Amino acid sequence: MSEKILAVAAGHEITEQELNNLISNYPPEQQIYMSNPQAKQQVLDQLIAFHLFHKMAVEEGITASKEYEEMVEKVKVELASHMAATSVIEGIKTTEEEEKKFYEENPGMFAEKEQVSAKHILTDTKEQMAKVQEELGQGLSFEEAARKYSTCPSKDKGGDLGYFTRGQMVPEFEKAAFDGEIGKVTGPVKTQFGFHLILVEDKKEASKRPFEQVQAQIHQQLIQGKQQEAYDAKVKELEASYGVERKEW
Repeated sequence: MSEKILAVAAGHEITEQELNNLISNYPPEQQIYMSNPQAKQQVLDQLIAFHLFHKMAVEEGITASKEYEEMVEKVKVELASHMAATSVIEGIKTTEEEEKKFYEENPGMFAEKEQVSAKHILTDTKEQMAKVQEELGQGLSFEEAARKYSTCPSKDKGGDLGYFTRGQMVPEFEKAAFDGEIGKVTGPVKTQFGFHLILVEDKKEASKRPFEQVQAQIHQQLIQGKQQEAYDAKVKELEASYGVERKEW
């Protein structure tokens, strides 16, 4: 069965297979977009232009020029070098046993620090904070009070700071947040920025990420390490075989 011809440009028949081969070179996320008929048409237009310019290059003698020949030779060298280097590292694998060993020997890489999730209200003075506390006592929600009174940009999110670890906040704020009880308001706490009321929302104890969660990351890291080792070893071997003379520059 003959291939479906989508266009003929300068005498070259552009087949559906040629178009699909070009699309397959795009990143996966772009390939999804290429399933759109309009996007496919754009790629086809690029192919048409490609073959038109190639015909122009032949007719105007560009392909017979010295500059063209030099560029072709350079591409040949680069391609051959790339293929040779790829042949050295392709096929390198790692086992689950090696991955688990790496996981056990490097616990610090997979440690999750203790975290606190909190909201806060920041005011410049004690008097302003007293007014906030008064309105909270009258039933105003913490989030509304933050939007109404806080001078921190987090006021737009009801004072929500999300999760943070030790060392990310100023010491006075950090101590109050990590020592505070979940669901209870702590403060006012004075820092260099002003006065804070802190509402602790949640806490996460320090932990170690499970192996299953990080196995893919370990796998990639070990593969890359092995590939680098194989590459470096081959370069040394080739230096010994073919010779290298490094000059000062």
